[in-house]
This record gives sequence, structure tokens and C-alpha cells, in this order.
Amino acid sequence: MNKKELKDVQVNGKKVLVRVDFNVPMKDGQVTNDNRITAALPTIKYLLEHQAKVILFSHLGKVKTVADLEKCDMATVAKVLEQKLGRPVKFVDAFEGKELEAAINEMQEQDVILFQNTRFADILDKDGQVSVDDNGNATAKRESKNDTALGKYWASLGDVFVNDAFGTAHRAHASNVGIASNIKESCLGFLVEKEVKMLSQGVDNSVKPFVAIIGGAKVSDKIGVIEHLLTKADKILIGGGMAYTFFAAQGHNIGNSLLEADKIDIAKEFLAKANGKIILPIDALEAPEFADVPAKVTNGVEIDEGYMGLDIGPKTIELFKKELAGAKTVAWNGPMGVFEFSNYSIGTKAVCESIAELKDAFTLIGGGDSAAAAIQLGYKDKFTHISTGGGASLEYMEGKPLPGIEAVQNK
Repeated sequence: MNKKELKDVQVNGKKVLVRVDFNVPMKDGQVTNDNRITAALPTIKYLLEHQAKVILFSHLGKVKTVADLEKCDMATVAKVLEQKLGRPVKFVDAFEGKELEAAINEMQEQDVILFQNTRFADILDKDGQVSVDDNGNATAKRESKNDTALGKYWASLGDVFVNDAFGTAHRAHASNVGIASNIKESCLGFLVEKEVKMLSQGVDNSVKPFVAIIGGAKVSDKIGVIEHLLTKADKILIGGGMAYTFFAAQGHNIGNSLLEADKIDIAKEFLAKANGKIILPIDALEAPEFADVPAKVTNGVEIDEGYMGLDIGPKTIELFKKELAGAKTVAWNGPMGVFEFSNYSIGTKAVCESIAELKDAFTLIGGGDSAAAAIQLGYKDKFTHISTGGGASLEYMEGKPLPGIEAVQNK
């Protein structure tokens, strides 16, 4: 990746616009997990050490109705950031206009500003008026549809743009592509720089043998990933609800298991061109309903009538462990079963443990539910890299360019 990085850019005394990913989980107006704030600290601290004026902005939640303006307010995030930085963070309750401009113009070197949720521009028009349809849903969409005027306006507020929000890198928004396209100098922050390097090493420049593990509910969500990884990986282990569409393609009984009937032909295609690379489960844990009830182990892959498969079975766990043995690169995206049910979290835990125990291997988790599983199980430090961006890492694993990164200047 030949993109400008933070250390390539002179920031001393400059107004530096930093797109961070502070889209943190909230409950009752409080931040319940501050990992994303912590992940942005190295970039922020570097800018402060180099006498920059630091202007931070992020989206928070989905801003679709007027009620979301209160629910998705960034003020609480500013307080958490202030505690973590150990220095004042000025929160500006505006994402455009005179109040924001005045606050930026008054900044001294090493000052930090966090301005209001960028996605408020999806519901508020350029005059600050609420813009909704007859159902009360946002229609302005200036941020998420990369409004040209908004991108230019935000770019005009600073001298340098740093994109450190990997979680939105797969989206062309005004706060990433819009700014990068309209500012003299742009670069990647440390977080995005690391994400790109780690994903590149795990997917594009992997040391062989390379084993990919793909799970989750639907084949449709992972078509591009499987297609791309068939050209890269030595083996692809498939678990989760998506496995049942593959079983249906092979003519097995899948009972009431999750099935995407319109994807059976694609599953057949993948199996035909995989030349044995795709490894499917050989047994399952099944239940009579989608609930956390005691599991029944199947005999082989046939699911009993009136039952549904909710996790991989013990024989599959052993098979996957054997297939992982000796791997030098492992990329994992998606759980093996209904991880939120304790009776059906066994497969995901076992796969997590098997990867964590590999010696001298580069191990990568592509964000999302598998990342949450690894962290919950206490394996956070046992993986080479756990991505902070589920959607962005998924699109990277599909071989797609990420617009938020593409828009940043080359070295």
C-alpha cells in the first residue's frame, strides 16, 4: 500500500482533521465499551507530541430519526476521551457553522476538539433544519451519500486530513472520501495503517499453508470472501448457518436449518471449483427450536426432521483442529454456531482455542462476531491481529478496494 502515513506528513502548528471511529456501544447514555477510543489514542498522542491542533470527528450509531439526535450525541464520548488522554477535550455541539468555525480558529497548538456526530448531517440539511420523509426517516443523507459541498466544507476547516477510522473505510462518506478529495494533504493514521498492513499480510501476502475459516449465518454475506479466498487459501473451513446451504447443495437433509434456497447453485459452483479446498462440517449440534435448549449431537451431517442445526459437532471440532495443525497463516471471519446461546457456543470456542494455540502462525480475525468471541473468551492477546472493522475487513477479504483508503494521497 503506497499511501501517505502519519509520519510522512508535517503536522507542527497545523490544524489536523482526524476522522476517528468513536462509534462505541452506549447504554443509558453511558459508553459500555471504550476499545475504539483506546485504539485511536496512539494517533492523537503523536499529533499532540508534534504540536498539532487536533480536530476529531466521528459518527455514533445510526441517525435515522429525530429521536436519534439525542441518543447519538457525542458529548459523553468527549468526556471518556478526556479521561483517557488526561488533558482537556473541548466538545463542540455542532458539525458545521459559526460555533465550530470559531472554536477551530481559537485553537492553540496541542488543543483537542471533538465535534458533533457527522451523521447528524444525514437528518439536518445545510440550514440546520430537520429533513425527514412522511415516516420520519432521514432524507438529507449529506454524510452517508458523500455530499460534495459538505466534504469541501469540512476540508476547509483544516490543513491536513488523517483517516484513522478503519470501521468506515469501506464507505465513501463526506467525512472520509469527501475531505480527502478536497484537502491539500491527507494520510492514514496509525490504526488504519496497521489494519492495512495486517490484512495485507494475512490475505494477500500469506505464508503457506494458509487456512481460512468462514462462518456466520448466510452464504450471501460471504460469496465475495469465499470467491476471493479460493484463489489465496490452501483450505477453507466453513461453519455457521451458511454450512446448511452447502449441505442442501450436496442433497443432504437439513431439517429446519437456515437455508438460502437461491444460493444453492452458487454453493454447488464453489464446491465444484474448490478442488477439495472447502472443508465442511461432518456433524452438528441440533435443536427443535431456535433457543438455548440442550443440544443433540447428529450422527453425520443429516439434520433430523423438525430440528435445526445450531453449531458444529464434536467430530467437526476435531476435523477442523486437524486441518489447522501446521498452518502458518489463519484468517477467521464468522462464528461456527449461534454463539449467543451457551449450548451452541462450543464450536466457536473450540475453533478460537485451536487458532490461539498454533505456534509460529500469523493469525487474523476479520472483526465482527468472531472478534467479539475471541475477546470475550480471553484470547485477545493470543491472535496476531483482531480487526476493528467488521464490514471493512470483510470487503478487504473479498479483494475489494476500500474507498476511504483509496482517497488518501499516495506517497
